[in-house]
Amino acid sequence: MTRIPFRTRTRRSDRLRRFAPALVASLVGAGVVGATPASVPRPVTGVAVEAMRPFDDLFERFMSEHDVPGAAVCVARGGDIVYSRGFGFADLDARTPVAPDALFRIASISKPITAVAVLRLVERGTLTLDDNPFVAIGLAADLDAPGADPRLRNITIRHLLHHAAGWDREATFDPMFAYDRIATTMGVPSPPDQVSIIRFMLRQPLDFDPGSRYAYSNFGYCVLGRVIEHATGRPYEQAVRELVLEPLGIDDMRIGRSLPADRAEREVRYHDVRARSGAAVCAPDLIVPQPYRIHHEVMDAHGAWIAGAPDLVRFATAFDDVDHSPLLGASMIELMFAPPPGAPGHEPDGRVKDVYYGMGWSVRRVGTGRNTWHTGYINGTSTLLVRRHDGLTWAVLFNGSDSASNGRALAGLIDGPMHVAADAVTDWPKGGASD
Repeated sequence: MTRIPFRTRTRRSDRLRRFAPALVASLVGAGVVGATPASVPRPVTGVAVEAMRPFDDLFERFMSEHDVPGAAVCVARGGDIVYSRGFGFADLDARTPVAPDALFRIASISKPITAVAVLRLVERGTLTLDDNPFVAIGLAADLDAPGADPRLRNITIRHLLHHAAGWDREATFDPMFAYDRIATTMGVPSPPDQVSIIRFMLRQPLDFDPGSRYAYSNFGYCVLGRVIEHATGRPYEQAVRELVLEPLGIDDMRIGRSLPADRAEREVRYHDVRARSGAAVCAPDLIVPQPYRIHHEVMDAHGAWIAGAPDLVRFATAFDDVDHSPLLGASMIELMFAPPPGAPGHEPDGRVKDVYYGMGWSVRRVGTGRNTWHTGYINGTSTLLVRRHDGLTWAVLFNGSDSASNGRALAGLIDGPMHVAADAVTDWPKGGASD
């Protein structure tokens, strides 16, 4: 079996990249490229593997049923990539097929990447999980400002990793998208930067006592991004490259950009099922499709990475062999997936919850094992990364966010069928499908 190389630069998708131009040429010759997508079969790229037909069947059916623009799918077994394909269109207007290694906004799958970077710094002794994050980033004085919630001093890096620090966007609001409100209050240009957002939130009351319960918080991971910057003395993106991506030989992942003109090479175009448009937050005089209106860059640590499906699988499988992980030691990997202390990870009678949020990962107990995963969602993007208890790992990336037939998030709709397709494979191929 061909193991996924961690410490050397991967030769990922060289064969698939060579294959893509021939594929496009064949589609043009057949009249597919340039035709109306609804009137022709959606293109499929990558190497067909007969044993993996359940996945082909699933996506050919799913893409049509939900009118999905495009998708990239990668599956690994025992750390070896055995399936890597693209379905549909990277750009509906240009009729460009999705390549298996096309880059997508991964939204909140950025969170496990940020969590691993923090845990590497903890493992090195640069940080501790019990550090107050605001002290760590040089905002201790803000904690003593008139009206500051005294409970802010009780927040720890551990709380941020577990989404248990005290903010509940369902009860109040998500500051990562409150551009004008925060800019006006803080007297800064809109959209505000991360530090302005943090200083604004340090003036707001917490929604609950730190550590007392779970409430998903994009803002908490924004703070973790600044913790990484202050601990390393490097911009967040550069620090994460050095801490997480370079040890895996990954060099394509990066922070995405807000505007269509700034798309990275091989990045897909994002599509809104309702075909809306409006003024871009970063360029108010520019009218853009709905997925490009947000300030994508400010979401860096909680939702702004772009990546290909094979690289996400490489990242996720880095924790399969806990004694030889290129990123974290065995005890830190166990801590990353362990239940948080108290109510966020335990039932009232003290039993560990069947489903909880570890440090950057959702966790479901399955017998003596566990499934760990994360989803991502912003308009124009829906993503899924799964590590299954039996050694299977997969990433599914869409350049649409919602089903045209029922309005539900695509990652949620594909989750169950992916398990069904995996269970239907009876003769798993050898690794190396993306080499």
